[in-house]
Amino acid sequence: MSFGIPFAPPEASALSSKVDILFYALLAFAGALGLFLTCLVIFYAVKYRAGSPADRTGARGRSLPLEIGWTTASLVIAFAFFGWGAALFVGRDRPPAGALEIAGLGKQWMWSFRHPGGQREINELHVPVGKPVLVSLASQDVIHSFFVPAFRIKQDAVPGRTTHVWFTATRPGRYHLFCAQYCGTQHSEMGGWVTVMEPQDYAAWLSRQGESETLAADGEKLFRALGCSGCHGNSITVRAPSLEGIYGRPVALSDKRTVMADERYLRDSILQPGKEVVGGYAPIMPSFDGLIDEGELQMLLAYLKSLSPAGATQTGTTQPEMTQ
Repeated sequence: MSFGIPFAPPEASALSSKVDILFYALLAFAGALGLFLTCLVIFYAVKYRAGSPADRTGARGRSLPLEIGWTTASLVIAFAFFGWGAALFVGRDRPPAGALEIAGLGKQWMWSFRHPGGQREINELHVPVGKPVLVSLASQDVIHSFFVPAFRIKQDAVPGRTTHVWFTATRPGRYHLFCAQYCGTQHSEMGGWVTVMEPQDYAAWLSRQGESETLAADGEKLFRALGCSGCHGNSITVRAPSLEGIYGRPVALSDKRTVMADERYLRDSILQPGKEVVGGYAPIMPSFDGLIDEGELQMLLAYLKSLSPAGATQTGTTQPEMTQ
């Protein structure tokens, strides 16, 4: 909604117009209120200027209904804008089911992406038009920020946790991708492009990238290479809980609490295994903090999620068997 004036980026996502409408509504309200107050200031400055014949002998007046009225109106308007913005914020954090999930990793000073089929990109992200896309973000070093002005989205990639941002591109084209968080000496060079393609063109682009292992398949190989299947696999002596269908399932802990096995729980279980110990098992799992990087952690998380029907549907992977 730039009204033909090129002072704003193009609207290229389903969220863009909603954000712009809110922005222009706030701008219009602030402009109208500012103009009204400016006119009052000018009016009284002229009326009561030095040497003017204005009557200054009247007693100071006060209207309680007027004060209650403008205070209430201000409160209602403030809460209306707050509710409007909150609704957009909540919707931005709730991706629809079946969104195309892409793993994104920020590090000094580049963005790397990996598609469900294993295709990799550096500082480039190809997505289909009209399809919800969920980007799972992680950081290898410091805080970075995934920012696409044309989509009106910005999300920090924070070390030690996984964050998410989703969008539905509505216009084919090529749009700037920036890091919006100062991340070091070459921060200004950490950028790239998001290329939005028609679905058939996106499918053709994927096929041109050649065959590649999926993120979950690489995670399964890493799972075995690290020796995790020795305890969590179908071994004769089971020393750890089964991970089959773990993602999205409630887990009973040794301290009588129950937590949901989301990405946060899986990440902490790998890096800080003594933090939340599953009930009935001894806290003998070693920590992999410092032994694997964020990219490898993304692989493991993708594999663990693929062991659950919900995770497999979301990431576009199949459920591999857990064998030793």
